[in-house]
Amino acid sequence: MMDVIFPPKLTDGDVIRVVAPAVSRAFVSEHDHTDIINTRFAELGLTLSYGSHVDERDAFNSSSIASRVTDLHEAFADPSVAAILTVIGGYNSNELLPYLDWDLIRANPKILCGYSDITALQNAILARTGLTTYSGPHWSTFGMRDHLEQTLRWFTSVMFDTAPITLTPATHWSDDPWFLDQDKRELISNGGWWPIRPGIAEGRIVGGNLCTLNLLQGTPYMPALDDAILIVEDDFESQPATFARNLTSLLQLPDAPRIRGLAIGRFQRASNMTRPLLQQIIDAQPSLAGIPVLANIDVGHTNPLATFPVGGQAQLTIANGQTNLTFLRH
Repeated sequence: MMDVIFPPKLTDGDVIRVVAPAVSRAFVSEHDHTDIINTRFAELGLTLSYGSHVDERDAFNSSSIASRVTDLHEAFADPSVAAILTVIGGYNSNELLPYLDWDLIRANPKILCGYSDITALQNAILARTGLTTYSGPHWSTFGMRDHLEQTLRWFTSVMFDTAPITLTPATHWSDDPWFLDQDKRELISNGGWWPIRPGIAEGRIVGGNLCTLNLLQGTPYMPALDDAILIVEDDFESQPATFARNLTSLLQLPDAPRIRGLAIGRFQRASNMTRPLLQQIIDAQPSLAGIPVLANIDVGHTNPLATFPVGGQAQLTIANGQTNLTFLRH
């Protein structure tokens, strides 16, 4: 297994390069919240710059493979860039993997943050270079005018500091199309996390969006699951039966029996997942026997959104009345 590399943390005055490995910024800009985004980063003491091709837009609301690869390579190679932030997710980040310069990325370790379809990039980078990346908010996420405070706290604690971070459940969450109407928001009281199986485990984090991670199976870009704390989530398109078969597929990999723990992100309401259904799904997985399983945590396609290190070290505890997920190294 390749040694894990942790990129330098952010400091005041750093430059963040925004790239679009999947969907173009031109698509996102149909709901323009750039002024809010600029204010957010100015308050964090960070400066934004943009890849040359972020606004290219084709029939798939994306851009050519060459354009997207060029922007990623330039971001890693530019010594003035401290971190890389993705515009948004999509469906096609895995197209880039055969064309990426892994030696360039390994030689220039930097923060890369995004989620959803960016899971393909993050886990491939871990597998091919050992670099820790971060599942967390996109550039577009920072356009949320209200109720972004908890997401920001998690983001800054991971990006600016090295101290261990213990997540606790957010008091409220939302699953509304905030980008369509910033004045019409719906907050839902959080009933807390779901401790599905007890236990204590420590390991290297692998994961992100489940169906995207599964795209890497059988390729040179799939990270090892040995001794892993697996963190997965999925969006509204993943109904209980779909989530069950996707999880089954992942847990049938040869090294899946050596997973140490599993944490599952909060499901969007349209997915129709319930705690009893999820319990039934988990009970059907022989690879999960005897290991801790925690669900309904604050990662995924609802808000607030926790930032977690793909490749970092985590401890999952469901024992003695405690339910904790701690990022020990990030």
